[in-house]
Amino acid sequence: MPLSAFPGHARARLVALAASPLSVLCTIAIGLLGPSAMVPALPGRPWQPPYSLGLDPGGHLVVALGAAAILLGAAGLAAGLRAAEQMPPAHWTVLAGCLAAVALAFLPPSGSSDHLNYAAYGRMAALGHDPYATVPADLPGDPVIGRVEEWRTTPSVYGPVATFVQAVAAHIGGDSLRLTVFAMEAANAAAFVALAVVLHRATRDDPVRQRRAALLWAANPLVVYQLAAGMHLDTIATALVVAGVVYRRGLPLGLGVAVKVTSGLVALGVAWELRRRPRRLAAVAASAAVVVLVLYWLAGPHALDQVLNASRTVSLATPWKLVKTAAQAVFGSGAYHLEIQLGSLVVLAGLAALLLRRMSADGLLRDGAEAPPVALAFAVAWLFATPYALPWYDGLAFGLLALVPASGLDAFLVARLAALSLAYLPARQAGQPPDLGWLVSVVRAQAVPAFLLALTVALAWWAWRARPAARVPTPRA
Repeated sequence: MPLSAFPGHARARLVALAASPLSVLCTIAIGLLGPSAMVPALPGRPWQPPYSLGLDPGGHLVVALGAAAILLGAAGLAAGLRAAEQMPPAHWTVLAGCLAAVALAFLPPSGSSDHLNYAAYGRMAALGHDPYATVPADLPGDPVIGRVEEWRTTPSVYGPVATFVQAVAAHIGGDSLRLTVFAMEAANAAAFVALAVVLHRATRDDPVRQRRAALLWAANPLVVYQLAAGMHLDTIATALVVAGVVYRRGLPLGLGVAVKVTSGLVALGVAWELRRRPRRLAAVAASAAVVVLVLYWLAGPHALDQVLNASRTVSLATPWKLVKTAAQAVFGSGAYHLEIQLGSLVVLAGLAALLLRRMSADGLLRDGAEAPPVALAFAVAWLFATPYALPWYDGLAFGLLALVPASGLDAFLVARLAALSLAYLPARQAGQPPDLGWLVSVVRAQAVPAFLLALTVALAWWAWRARPAARVPTPRA
Protein backbone atom coordinates (compact mmCIF):
# COMPACT_ATOMS: atom_id res chain seq x y z
CA MET A 1 0.00 0.00 0.00
CA PRO A 2 1.50 3.40 -0.95
CA LEU A 3 2.34 5.82 1.84
CA SER A 4 -0.07 8.40 0.40
CA ALA A 5 -2.99 6.07 1.19
CA PHE A 6 -2.55 6.68 4.92
CA PRO A 7 -3.91 9.75 6.78
CA GLY A 8 -1.43 12.54 7.56
CA HIS A 9 -0.53 11.57 11.12
CA ALA A 10 -0.44 7.87 10.24
CA ARG A 11 2.02 8.65 7.43
CA ALA A 12 4.16 10.68 9.82
CA ARG A 13 4.15 7.80 12.30
CA LEU A 14 5.28 5.33 9.64
CA VAL A 15 8.05 7.68 8.49
CA ALA A 16 9.23 8.14 12.07
CA LEU A 17 9.18 4.42 12.85
CA ALA A 18 11.18 3.69 9.70
CA ALA A 19 13.57 6.64 9.38
CA SER A 20 14.69 7.06 13.00
CA PRO A 21 15.81 3.43 13.55
CA LEU A 22 17.56 3.44 10.17
CA SER A 23 19.37 6.62 11.19
CA VAL A 24 20.58 5.06 14.44
CA LEU A 25 21.67 1.91 12.57
CA CYS A 26 23.74 4.07 10.20
CA THR A 27 25.33 5.75 13.22
CA ILE A 28 26.12 2.38 14.81
CA ALA A 29 27.56 1.11 11.52
CA ILE A 30 30.05 3.99 11.37
CA GLY A 31 31.61 3.01 14.70
CA LEU A 32 31.29 -0.73 14.11
CA LEU A 33 33.25 -0.60 10.85
CA GLY A 34 36.30 0.71 12.70
CA PRO A 35 38.90 3.46 12.15
CA SER A 36 38.09 5.71 9.21
CA ALA A 37 37.67 9.33 8.22
CA MET A 38 34.85 9.45 10.80
CA VAL A 39 36.49 7.33 13.51
CA PRO A 40 39.99 8.04 14.91
CA ALA A 41 42.06 4.94 15.64
CA LEU A 42 42.37 3.93 19.29
CA PRO A 43 45.60 2.02 20.00
CA GLY A 44 45.34 -0.61 22.72
CA ARG A 45 44.92 -4.31 23.32
CA PRO A 46 42.29 -5.86 20.99
CA TRP A 47 40.33 -7.38 23.87
CA GLN A 48 39.84 -3.99 25.49
CA PRO A 49 36.70 -1.99 24.70
CA PRO A 50 35.61 -0.13 22.69
CA TYR A 51 35.30 -2.72 19.96
CA SER A 52 35.01 -2.58 16.17
CA LEU A 53 35.36 -4.86 13.18
CA GLY A 54 38.46 -3.00 11.96
CA LEU A 55 37.38 -3.20 8.32
CA ASP A 56 39.19 0.00 7.29
CA PRO A 57 36.18 1.48 5.43
CA GLY A 58 36.74 4.15 2.81
CA GLY A 59 36.12 7.79 3.55
CA HIS A 60 33.33 8.06 0.98
CA LEU A 61 31.41 5.19 2.57
CA VAL A 62 31.50 6.48 6.14
CA VAL A 63 30.72 10.07 5.12
CA ALA A 64 27.76 8.73 3.12
CA LEU A 65 26.62 6.79 6.20
CA GLY A 66 26.95 9.97 8.26
CA ALA A 67 24.90 11.96 5.76
CA ALA A 68 22.25 9.23 5.71
CA ALA A 69 22.14 9.17 9.52
CA ILE A 70 21.62 12.95 9.62
CA LEU A 71 19.02 13.20 6.86
CA LEU A 72 17.07 10.13 8.00
CA GLY A 73 17.32 11.32 11.58
CA ALA A 74 15.95 14.78 10.77
CA ALA A 75 13.07 13.28 8.78
CA GLY A 76 12.28 10.71 11.46
CA LEU A 77 12.43 13.24 14.29
CA ALA A 78 10.24 15.78 12.49
CA ALA A 79 7.70 13.09 11.60
CA GLY A 80 7.69 11.64 15.11
CA LEU A 81 7.06 15.03 16.70
CA ARG A 82 4.17 15.60 14.32
CA ALA A 83 2.60 12.27 15.24
CA ALA A 84 3.62 12.21 18.90
CA GLU A 85 0.16 11.13 20.03
CA GLN A 86 0.33 8.02 17.85
CA MET A 87 3.89 6.99 18.64
CA PRO A 88 4.60 3.90 20.79
CA PRO A 89 4.38 4.23 24.59
CA ALA A 90 7.15 6.41 25.96
CA HIS A 91 8.77 3.73 28.11
CA TRP A 92 9.50 1.59 25.06
CA THR A 93 10.91 4.56 23.17
CA VAL A 94 13.11 5.53 26.11
CA LEU A 95 14.31 1.95 26.46
CA ALA A 96 15.20 1.73 22.75
CA GLY A 97 17.12 5.01 22.84
CA CYS A 98 19.02 4.09 26.00
CA LEU A 99 19.96 0.68 24.60
CA ALA A 100 21.32 2.40 21.50
CA ALA A 101 23.37 4.78 23.68
CA VAL A 102 24.77 1.87 25.71
CA ALA A 103 25.61 -0.06 22.54
CA LEU A 104 27.43 2.99 21.15
CA ALA A 105 29.47 3.19 24.36
CA PHE A 106 31.11 -0.11 23.33
CA LEU A 107 32.02 1.26 19.89
CA PRO A 108 34.73 3.85 19.15
CA PRO A 109 33.42 7.45 19.16
CA SER A 110 32.70 8.90 15.74
CA GLY A 111 32.29 12.23 14.01
CA SER A 112 35.17 14.17 15.60
CA SER A 113 38.43 13.71 17.47
CA ASP A 114 37.37 15.57 20.61
CA HIS A 115 37.58 12.43 22.72
CA LEU A 116 41.32 12.33 22.03
CA ASN A 117 41.57 15.78 23.60
CA TYR A 118 39.51 14.67 26.61
CA ALA A 119 41.79 11.68 27.13
CA ALA A 120 44.89 13.88 26.86
CA TYR A 121 43.66 16.40 29.44
CA GLY A 122 42.70 13.59 31.81
CA ARG A 123 46.12 12.00 31.36
CA MET A 124 47.79 15.35 32.12
CA ALA A 125 45.83 15.66 35.34
CA ALA A 126 46.57 12.06 36.31
CA LEU A 127 50.31 12.66 35.76
CA GLY A 128 50.27 15.82 37.88
CA HIS A 129 50.26 18.39 35.07
CA ASP A 130 47.82 21.30 34.93
CA PRO A 131 45.63 20.74 31.82
CA TYR A 132 44.72 24.43 31.89
CA ALA A 133 48.36 25.48 31.50
CA THR A 134 49.79 22.49 29.60
CA VAL A 135 49.18 21.68 25.95
CA PRO A 136 49.44 18.26 24.25
CA ALA A 137 52.46 19.42 22.25
CA ASP A 138 54.36 19.69 25.54
CA LEU A 139 54.19 15.90 26.00
CA PRO A 140 54.41 14.46 22.48
CA GLY A 141 55.90 11.13 23.51
CA ASP A 142 53.10 10.11 25.85
CA PRO A 143 51.05 7.15 24.52
CA VAL A 144 47.78 8.95 25.24
CA ILE A 145 48.59 12.66 24.97
CA GLY A 146 50.64 12.13 21.82
CA ARG A 147 47.55 10.91 19.93
CA VAL A 148 45.81 14.31 19.87
CA GLU A 149 45.11 15.37 16.29
CA GLU A 150 43.98 18.97 15.86
CA TRP A 151 44.28 20.78 19.20
CA ARG A 152 47.89 20.06 20.04
CA THR A 153 48.65 23.63 21.13
CA THR A 154 45.43 24.28 23.05
CA PRO A 155 44.97 23.82 26.83
CA SER A 156 41.69 22.55 28.25
CA VAL A 157 38.60 24.72 27.82
CA TYR A 158 36.48 22.45 30.02
CA GLY A 159 35.50 22.94 33.63
CA PRO A 160 36.85 21.16 36.72
CA VAL A 161 34.08 18.53 36.80
CA ALA A 162 34.93 17.61 33.21
CA THR A 163 38.60 17.41 34.14
CA PHE A 164 37.71 15.19 37.11
CA VAL A 165 35.81 12.77 34.84
CA GLN A 166 38.71 12.79 32.38
CA ALA A 167 41.26 12.20 35.15
CA VAL A 168 39.28 9.26 36.58
CA ALA A 169 39.12 7.76 33.09
CA ALA A 170 42.86 8.28 32.72
CA HIS A 171 43.53 6.47 36.00
CA ILE A 172 41.39 3.57 34.78
CA GLY A 173 42.98 3.49 31.33
CA GLY A 174 46.60 4.06 32.31
CA ASP A 175 48.79 3.95 29.21
CA SER A 176 45.90 2.66 27.08
CA LEU A 177 44.15 5.32 25.03
CA ARG A 178 41.53 2.75 24.12
CA LEU A 179 40.56 1.92 27.69
CA THR A 180 40.68 5.59 28.73
CA VAL A 181 38.22 6.49 25.99
CA PHE A 182 35.94 3.61 26.96
CA ALA A 183 35.84 4.80 30.57
CA MET A 184 34.75 8.23 29.33
CA GLU A 185 32.17 6.60 27.04
CA ALA A 186 30.71 4.78 30.04
CA ALA A 187 30.34 8.08 31.91
CA ASN A 188 28.80 9.69 28.83
CA ALA A 189 26.28 6.87 28.36
CA ALA A 190 25.38 7.02 32.06
CA ALA A 191 24.63 10.75 31.77
CA PHE A 192 22.59 10.19 28.60
CA VAL A 193 20.48 7.47 30.23
CA ALA A 194 20.10 9.42 33.48
CA LEU A 195 18.69 12.45 31.66
CA ALA A 196 16.34 10.19 29.68
CA VAL A 197 14.96 8.87 32.97
CA VAL A 198 14.69 12.37 34.48
CA LEU A 199 12.75 13.64 31.47
CA HIS A 200 10.53 10.55 31.46
CA ARG A 201 9.60 11.06 35.10
CA ALA A 202 9.22 14.84 34.78
CA THR A 203 6.54 14.42 32.09
CA ARG A 204 4.74 11.40 33.57
CA ASP A 205 1.49 13.34 34.16
CA ASP A 206 0.85 13.63 30.42
CA PRO A 207 1.37 10.58 28.14
CA VAL A 208 1.69 12.73 25.00
CA ARG A 209 4.31 15.01 26.56
CA GLN A 210 6.10 11.89 27.83
CA ARG A 211 6.23 10.52 24.28
CA ARG A 212 7.46 13.89 23.10
CA ALA A 213 10.21 13.96 25.73
CA ALA A 214 11.36 10.50 24.67
CA LEU A 215 11.47 11.56 21.01
CA LEU A 216 13.44 14.73 21.76
CA TRP A 217 16.15 13.12 23.86
CA ALA A 218 16.45 9.34 24.32
CA ALA A 219 15.25 8.37 20.83
CA ASN A 220 16.32 11.53 19.02
CA PRO A 221 18.55 10.17 16.22
CA LEU A 222 20.34 13.52 15.79
CA VAL A 223 21.15 13.69 19.51
CA VAL A 224 22.21 10.04 19.44
CA TYR A 225 24.50 10.81 16.49
CA GLN A 226 26.10 13.87 18.08
CA LEU A 227 26.13 13.15 21.81
CA ALA A 228 25.97 9.38 22.26
CA ALA A 229 28.11 8.35 19.27
CA GLY A 230 30.22 11.52 19.35
CA MET A 231 30.81 11.24 23.10
CA HIS A 232 30.95 14.96 23.78
CA LEU A 233 31.10 16.42 27.29
CA ASP A 234 27.98 18.41 26.43
CA THR A 235 26.05 15.24 27.35
CA ILE A 236 27.18 15.47 30.98
CA ALA A 237 26.73 19.25 31.14
CA THR A 238 23.24 19.02 29.66
CA ALA A 239 22.19 16.19 31.99
CA LEU A 240 23.26 18.20 35.03
CA VAL A 241 21.78 21.59 34.19
CA VAL A 242 18.50 20.16 32.85
CA ALA A 243 18.17 18.18 36.08
CA GLY A 244 18.76 21.46 37.92
CA VAL A 245 15.92 23.05 35.96
CA VAL A 246 13.59 20.09 36.54
CA TYR A 247 14.18 19.95 40.29
CA ARG A 248 14.97 23.66 40.82
CA ARG A 249 18.20 22.80 42.64
CA GLY A 250 21.48 24.66 42.74
CA LEU A 251 23.83 21.69 43.13
CA PRO A 252 23.29 20.16 39.67
CA LEU A 253 23.27 23.63 38.12
CA GLY A 254 26.63 24.42 39.71
CA LEU A 255 28.09 21.06 38.67
CA GLY A 256 26.87 21.63 35.10
CA VAL A 257 28.59 25.01 34.98
CA ALA A 258 31.73 23.28 36.25
CA VAL A 259 31.58 21.04 33.18
CA LYS A 260 30.91 23.79 30.66
CA VAL A 261 30.53 27.44 31.67
CA THR A 262 28.02 28.42 28.98
CA SER A 263 25.50 25.81 30.14
CA GLY A 264 24.90 27.97 33.23
CA LEU A 265 22.76 30.31 31.13
CA VAL A 266 19.76 28.06 31.80
CA ALA A 267 19.93 28.97 35.50
CA LEU A 268 18.12 32.17 34.50
CA GLY A 269 14.99 30.05 34.05
CA VAL A 270 15.10 28.83 37.64
CA ALA A 271 15.86 32.35 38.87
CA TRP A 272 12.89 33.76 36.93
CA GLU A 273 10.47 31.23 38.41
CA LEU A 274 11.74 31.72 41.97
CA ARG A 275 11.85 35.53 41.83
CA ARG A 276 8.73 35.77 44.00
CA ARG A 277 10.21 33.33 46.55
CA PRO A 278 13.36 35.20 47.58
CA ARG A 279 14.45 32.75 50.27
CA ARG A 280 14.27 29.76 47.94
CA LEU A 281 15.96 31.76 45.19
CA ALA A 282 18.77 32.77 47.56
CA ALA A 283 19.27 29.16 48.66
CA VAL A 284 19.43 27.84 45.08
CA ALA A 285 21.71 30.66 43.92
CA ALA A 286 24.00 30.30 46.92
CA SER A 287 24.40 26.54 46.55
CA ALA A 288 25.12 26.84 42.82
CA ALA A 289 27.58 29.69 43.38
CA VAL A 290 29.44 27.88 46.17
CA VAL A 291 29.84 24.77 43.98
CA VAL A 292 31.14 26.81 41.03
CA LEU A 293 33.48 29.00 43.06
CA VAL A 294 34.97 26.17 45.12
CA LEU A 295 35.50 23.88 42.13
CA TYR A 296 37.09 26.57 39.97
CA TRP A 297 39.25 27.68 42.89
CA LEU A 298 40.45 24.10 43.31
CA ALA A 299 41.12 23.87 39.56
CA GLY A 300 43.68 26.65 39.77
CA PRO A 301 44.27 30.14 38.39
CA HIS A 302 44.30 29.12 34.72
CA ALA A 303 40.96 27.27 34.66
CA LEU A 304 39.17 30.04 32.76
CA ASP A 305 42.02 31.19 30.51
CA GLN A 306 41.02 29.16 27.46
CA VAL A 307 37.32 29.92 28.00
CA LEU A 308 38.09 33.62 27.65
CA ASN A 309 40.22 32.96 24.57
CA ALA A 310 37.51 30.81 22.98
CA SER A 311 34.91 33.55 23.52
CA ARG A 312 36.73 35.60 20.87
CA THR A 313 36.63 32.82 18.28
CA VAL A 314 34.26 32.57 15.30
CA SER A 315 33.52 29.08 14.02
CA LEU A 316 33.28 28.44 10.31
CA ALA A 317 29.61 27.43 10.07
CA THR A 318 27.97 30.32 11.95
CA PRO A 319 26.49 33.43 10.30
CA TRP A 320 29.11 35.50 12.13
CA LYS A 321 31.74 34.07 9.80
CA LEU A 322 29.87 35.73 6.92
CA VAL A 323 29.74 38.97 8.90
CA LYS A 324 33.48 38.82 9.61
CA THR A 325 34.29 38.11 5.95
CA ALA A 326 32.07 40.99 4.80
CA ALA A 327 33.65 43.37 7.34
CA GLN A 328 37.13 42.44 6.17
CA ALA A 329 36.11 43.02 2.54
CA VAL A 330 34.66 46.47 3.27
CA PHE A 331 36.85 47.81 6.08
CA GLY A 332 40.06 45.87 5.54
CA SER A 333 41.76 43.03 7.32
CA GLY A 334 41.18 42.68 11.03
CA ALA A 335 39.89 40.25 13.62
CA TYR A 336 36.81 42.29 14.63
CA HIS A 337 36.60 40.29 17.87
CA LEU A 338 35.06 43.08 19.96
CA GLU A 339 32.52 44.09 17.33
CA ILE A 340 31.37 40.51 16.84
CA GLN A 341 31.18 39.89 20.58
CA LEU A 342 29.04 42.99 21.10
CA GLY A 343 26.89 42.13 18.11
CA SER A 344 26.31 38.59 19.39
CA LEU A 345 25.23 39.93 22.79
CA VAL A 346 22.73 42.26 21.11
CA VAL A 347 21.34 39.36 19.06
CA LEU A 348 21.18 37.14 22.15
CA ALA A 349 19.27 39.74 24.16
CA GLY A 350 16.91 40.50 21.29
CA LEU A 351 16.15 36.86 20.50
CA ALA A 352 15.65 36.01 24.17
CA ALA A 353 13.18 38.89 24.56
CA LEU A 354 11.29 37.85 21.43
CA LEU A 355 11.15 34.20 22.45
CA LEU A 356 9.91 35.07 25.93
CA ARG A 357 7.25 37.26 24.32
CA ARG A 358 6.18 34.38 22.11
CA MET A 359 6.12 31.93 25.02
CA SER A 360 4.03 34.34 27.05
CA ALA A 361 1.59 34.74 24.16
CA ASP A 362 1.38 30.96 23.81
CA GLY A 363 0.54 30.60 27.50
CA LEU A 364 3.74 28.75 28.45
CA LEU A 365 4.84 31.12 31.22
CA ARG A 366 2.48 29.79 33.86
CA ASP A 367 3.13 30.39 37.56
CA GLY A 368 5.10 27.52 39.05
CA ALA A 369 6.21 26.18 35.66
CA GLU A 370 8.24 29.02 34.21
CA ALA A 371 11.73 27.59 34.66
CA PRO A 372 11.80 25.22 31.62
CA PRO A 373 10.43 27.64 28.99
CA VAL A 374 12.52 30.59 30.23
CA ALA A 375 15.65 28.43 30.36
CA LEU A 376 14.84 27.20 26.85
CA ALA A 377 14.41 30.75 25.56
CA PHE A 378 17.84 31.79 26.78
CA ALA A 379 19.49 28.56 25.59
CA VAL A 380 18.01 28.90 22.09
CA ALA A 381 18.90 32.60 21.92
CA TRP A 382 22.49 31.78 22.87
CA LEU A 383 22.78 28.97 20.31
CA PHE A 384 21.51 31.17 17.48
CA ALA A 385 23.55 34.21 18.58
CA THR A 386 26.92 32.79 19.60
CA PRO A 387 29.81 33.30 17.16
CA TYR A 388 31.20 29.86 18.04
CA ALA A 389 28.82 26.92 17.71
CA LEU A 390 29.24 23.22 17.01
CA PRO A 391 26.36 20.79 16.44
CA TRP A 392 26.70 18.94 19.74
CA TYR A 393 26.03 22.20 21.60
CA ASP A 394 22.38 21.88 20.52
CA GLY A 395 21.85 18.96 22.88
CA LEU A 396 21.18 21.55 25.60
CA ALA A 397 18.23 22.97 23.68
CA PHE A 398 16.73 19.54 23.02
CA GLY A 399 17.02 18.54 26.66
CA LEU A 400 15.02 21.63 27.63
CA LEU A 401 12.64 21.40 24.67
CA ALA A 402 11.52 18.03 26.03
CA LEU A 403 10.05 19.84 29.05
CA VAL A 404 7.73 22.22 27.16
CA PRO A 405 4.68 21.69 24.93
CA ALA A 406 5.00 21.44 21.17
CA SER A 407 5.38 24.68 19.20
CA GLY A 408 6.93 26.04 16.05
CA LEU A 409 10.24 26.11 17.91
CA ASP A 410 10.52 22.35 17.30
CA ALA A 411 10.97 22.84 13.56
CA PHE A 412 13.60 25.56 13.98
CA LEU A 413 15.75 23.41 16.28
CA VAL A 414 15.46 20.27 14.13
CA ALA A 415 16.44 22.26 11.03
CA ARG A 416 19.35 23.93 12.83
CA LEU A 417 20.83 20.71 14.23
CA ALA A 418 20.46 18.90 10.90
CA ALA A 419 22.20 21.74 9.04
CA LEU A 420 25.05 22.04 11.54
CA SER A 421 25.51 18.28 11.54
CA LEU A 422 25.88 18.29 7.76
CA ALA A 423 28.34 21.19 8.07
CA TYR A 424 30.60 19.11 10.32
CA LEU A 425 30.55 15.88 8.36
CA PRO A 426 32.96 14.94 9.77
CA ALA A 427 34.35 17.36 12.35
CA ARG A 428 37.94 16.23 11.87
CA GLN A 429 40.49 16.74 9.13
CA ALA A 430 42.51 13.53 9.24
CA GLY A 431 41.62 10.88 6.71
CA GLN A 432 39.16 12.91 4.67
CA PRO A 433 39.19 12.08 0.94
CA PRO A 434 40.68 15.03 -0.96
CA ASP A 435 37.76 15.16 -3.37
CA LEU A 436 35.38 15.83 -0.47
CA GLY A 437 37.05 19.13 0.39
CA TRP A 438 33.93 20.92 -0.80
CA LEU A 439 32.19 19.73 2.36
CA VAL A 440 34.31 22.30 4.20
CA SER A 441 34.85 25.02 1.56
CA VAL A 442 31.24 25.07 0.32
CA VAL A 443 28.90 23.38 2.81
CA ARG A 444 30.56 24.41 6.08
CA ALA A 445 31.92 27.81 5.05
CA GLN A 446 29.14 29.08 2.78
CA ALA A 447 25.89 27.11 2.49
CA VAL A 448 25.24 26.35 6.15
CA PRO A 449 26.14 29.85 7.48
CA ALA A 450 23.77 31.38 4.91
CA PHE A 451 21.05 28.90 5.85
CA LEU A 452 21.51 29.56 9.58
CA LEU A 453 21.35 33.31 8.96
CA ALA A 454 18.02 32.88 7.18
CA LEU A 455 16.84 30.53 9.92
CA THR A 456 17.73 33.09 12.61
CA VAL A 457 15.77 35.80 10.80
CA ALA A 458 12.84 33.42 10.41
CA LEU A 459 12.98 32.52 14.13
CA ALA A 460 12.93 36.20 15.11
CA TRP A 461 9.99 36.83 12.75
CA TRP A 462 8.08 33.83 14.12
CA ALA A 463 8.59 35.05 17.68
CA TRP A 464 7.70 38.63 16.77
CA ARG A 465 4.37 37.57 15.23
CA ALA A 466 3.17 36.27 18.59
CA ARG A 467 -0.49 36.68 19.33
CA PRO A 468 -1.72 36.92 22.92
CA ALA A 469 -3.28 33.74 24.20
CA ALA A 470 -7.05 33.78 24.18
CA ARG A 471 -8.47 34.76 27.55
CA VAL A 472 -11.25 32.65 28.97
CA PRO A 473 -14.15 34.96 29.97
CA THR A 474 -15.02 34.93 33.61
CA PRO A 475 -18.60 33.71 34.14
CA ARG A 476 -20.99 36.21 35.71
CA ALA A 477 -22.42 35.44 39.08
